[in-house]
Amino acid sequence: MTDVHEPAQTDDTADGAPEGELKGHAGELAVAVARAHGVETMFTLSGAHVFPMYDGAVKADPPMRLLDVRHEQTAAFAAEATGKLTRVPGLAVLTAGPGVTNGLSAIAQAQFAGSPMVVVGGRAPANRWGSGSLQELDQPPIIAPVAKSARTLHTADAVLDGMHDAFTTARSSHRGPVFVDVPMDEFFNSASGTVPGAGPGRGADPDPDAVGEIAELLARASRPVLVLGTDVWADGAEEAALRLVEAAGIPAITNGMGRGVVPGGHPLLVTKARGQALGGADLVVVVGTPLDFRLGYGVFGGKEGASPAQVVHVADSPGQVSGHADLAASVSGDLTTVLEGLQQALEQVVRRPDWSSWVSGLQDTVRAAVERDAALLGAEADPIHPARIYGELVPRLAEDAVVIGDGGDFVSFAGKFVEPKRPGGWLDPGPYGCLGAGLGSAIAARLARPSSQVVLLLGDGAAGFSLMDVDTLVRHDLPVVMVCGNNSAWGLEKGPMQMLYGYDVAADLAQRTRYDEVVKALGGAGETVTDPREIGPAIDRAFAANVPYLVNVITDVEAAYPRNTFGI
Repeated sequence: MTDVHEPAQTDDTADGAPEGELKGHAGELAVAVARAHGVETMFTLSGAHVFPMYDGAVKADPPMRLLDVRHEQTAAFAAEATGKLTRVPGLAVLTAGPGVTNGLSAIAQAQFAGSPMVVVGGRAPANRWGSGSLQELDQPPIIAPVAKSARTLHTADAVLDGMHDAFTTARSSHRGPVFVDVPMDEFFNSASGTVPGAGPGRGADPDPDAVGEIAELLARASRPVLVLGTDVWADGAEEAALRLVEAAGIPAITNGMGRGVVPGGHPLLVTKARGQALGGADLVVVVGTPLDFRLGYGVFGGKEGASPAQVVHVADSPGQVSGHADLAASVSGDLTTVLEGLQQALEQVVRRPDWSSWVSGLQDTVRAAVERDAALLGAEADPIHPARIYGELVPRLAEDAVVIGDGGDFVSFAGKFVEPKRPGGWLDPGPYGCLGAGLGSAIAARLARPSSQVVLLLGDGAAGFSLMDVDTLVRHDLPVVMVCGNNSAWGLEKGPMQMLYGYDVAADLAQRTRYDEVVKALGGAGETVTDPREIGPAIDRAFAANVPYLVNVITDVEAAYPRNTFGI
C-alpha cells in the first residue's frame, strides 16, 4: 500500500481558534473538514465504499448538498469546474476501483489547468487487504503522476488532519487536484478531534527586485504586450490586472479563465489582433499561464527580420516559471502583489513610455477583424457555417453569463468570437484538451451561479462523452442551455488527416444525429435547426424554457476552424 504525498505549502494554513471539537465516524469528520474549507456540494455516484461520506453529508447541520451523477467522470469534472468558478476546492467522492479510475481524466485536467479540487476515493477494507476483496486496488500510485498529492488515510484517526492537509494543498499556489482514499472499514470507524479552520489563502511575497527588473523592461519597451491567463483569475488578481492595463495603457491578450479580466470590447483588449501583437512585439509579459503550445512555447516576434521579442514570465509559484523558454526576466508569488508592484514602479518612471502608435495600430487591426468577422457571423450558407451560431448567440449573452466549451473545431470558433464581459465566466478544457467535461462543468456552473445564464457549447463528438448526464440536470432541476454544433464528424481530426494523407478514416459520425431527441428522452427539451435564420429564435426558446434544452444545429463539415497550431 503506497502513499505518494507532497506536503502542503505553508502559505495557506489554519489561523485563529479551533473551529470546534467533533466526534463521529470518519465520513462525518471528512464532511466537517470539507465544510470548514467552504465546500457546499459533494459530487458523487453511489458506491458502498463511500457510504459514510453520504451519511456525514445527510447528518451535517445544515446538510451538505449531495449531487449524484450518471458517470464518475461527470462528478470529477463538476468538482474541477467548481474549483475554477468559485476558487474554493471542489469535492468529488468516488467509490473504489473503477469509480476512482473513471475520474482520472478530470484529475489530470485539473492538474494541467491548476484547478483546486479534492477527490476522496473509496478503498477496499484494510482488514481484508491482500486477500482479493471487491475492487482492491492501490490507487494513490495511479493518481500521483497527475495530482499534487495522492495518499491513503489508513485510519479513522488520520482523517481530520489528512483531509485538512488535502484541502490546504489543493488551494495553495500552484493550485491543483489532491487525492485521498480511506479503507472502507476505517471509514465506518469513529474518531474525534478538532476541525481545523481553512485559513485565508495567499501566495508568497514576490521578490521586489525581480518586479523592479520587469518594470524596467516595460519602461524601455516600444511594443509591449501583456498576456493574462487562468491563474490571474485563480489567484484573485483580476482587479489588479485590469488596473495595470488601464493605468499603463498596455495592450493585452487573454486566454483560459483570464478571458474577461479585460472586458470584451475594451480598447486595450487586442486578442483579435493576436498575430500582429505577438508577432510584432519587442516585449511579451506573460502572467498566469504556461508558455506552452498555445503561446508558441514562449517564442514571439522576429518577423520580417526583426529581433525576437524579449519574454517575461510571471507565475503564482516557482514551479510554474518556464524552464524551456529564453526569459529576459521572471518572478513568482502572489499575483496581485506582482501586478500592483509593476503598476507602482511604472508610475514612478520619470519618462513614461509612449506606446500610443503601437496600440493604435493594434486597435486598427481589431476593428478590421471585427468587420471581417461580421460576414461569417451573419453567413446565410447552407449547410450552416458554425460562425453563424455565434453571430446569434453572442448578442443574447448577459454580462454575467457562464459559457462552457466542450469540443474541438466548434469550440475553437467560440474562442474567436466570444469575448466575456466579466472574469470568471469562461470554462474550457485548458491545455489538457479533454473532451467530456461539459456536462460536469454545466452542473457546477448552474450551482455556483444560480442567477446567471449557463451555456454549454458542445461539438457533436464531445456530446457523445457525457450527454447521458442530462438526466442529472433534470433530476436536480438544473436548467442549462446547450448548443451543439453538429457537423457529423470529428472535425479536429478529419481535416488534418486529409491534409496529411489525402483521405480520412475513423473521422465520420452518423449524419445529423438528433441529439435533441436524446435530451428529450431524458426529460429535457430541444430542437434541431437546419436554417441559419432559425438559430436565434431557437436560442431564445432555450433560454425561456427553464429546463435543460439542447439546440442541435446542423453545420457544414467543410467549414473548418483556421488554426495555426495542432498542439505539437
